Amino acid sequence: MDFDYNSTRPKLILAEYGRNVQNMVDYICTLPTQEERNRYAQVVIDMMGVLNPHLRDVSDFKHKLWDHLHIISDFKIEVESPYPVPERDAIHKKPELLNYPQHAIRFKHYGYTVERMIEKALAMPTPEYRDRMAISVANFMKMAYTTWNKDSVQDEHIIQDLFELSKGQLRLPADTVLTKLDFKTPPPGNRTKTATTSNGANSNNNNNQKSGGSGHSHGHRDNNRKFSGGGGGAGGKKNFVPRKGGFKR
Repeated sequence: MDFDYNSTRPKLILAEYGRNVQNMVDYICTLPTQEERNRYAQVVIDMMGVLNPHLRDVSDFKHKLWDHLHIISDFKIEVESPYPVPERDAIHKKPELLNYPQHAIRFKHYGYTVERMIEKALAMPTPEYRDRMAISVANFMKMAYTTWNKDSVQDEHIIQDLFELSKGQLRLPADTVLTKLDFKTPPPGNRTKTATTSNGANSNNNNNQKSGGSGHSHGHRDNNRKFSGGGGGAGGKKNFVPRKGGFKR
């Protein structure tokens, strides 16, 4: 007995239309006359529109279905299509290769951005602007340096690295005090969680106050009952009611 499994069947070109549509398109390709192929192709196009109603929102809905018909037939079907037949290369176009940036970075812990910043600093028109830019670059370099070495960082070392990266064109005084920059942004959900927690704490406090107030009033009533003697007898004495077999207190 031979079993028919999907693994032994031909691969579906467009799986969203299913095996039946694939078989019908293959059958249309075997029809001898052009008239029959056109008539059956129109029936299959209508069925494909029913199977994928979300395509109705797409502009040129019918054009999309006729393109899919040609793709399912592996561009072998010969019918009179109201739209131009798509080209195989245009459908299965390979993406262009992206060139990975190749930069010879001298100090990799500073990154390529620092080198670009130094180029911008050297392009400043006046020495005053160039010095200000050099200090900003040095502060940024210190921040980048502490990312990899948080134990110790000396300003003299940063100033020397800036001098080497700029090829001796940016020199800061040896007594320059650099500022440590920290760029820390809170996670997106922190503010929402904090606000929710504070609101929940406020509501709990309000509930505690309400429950505390009610408990205080109950306490007053209980004290009044104790001092009033439980509502029986003068001076808070309790009465005894006789019953069979003894006294009931």
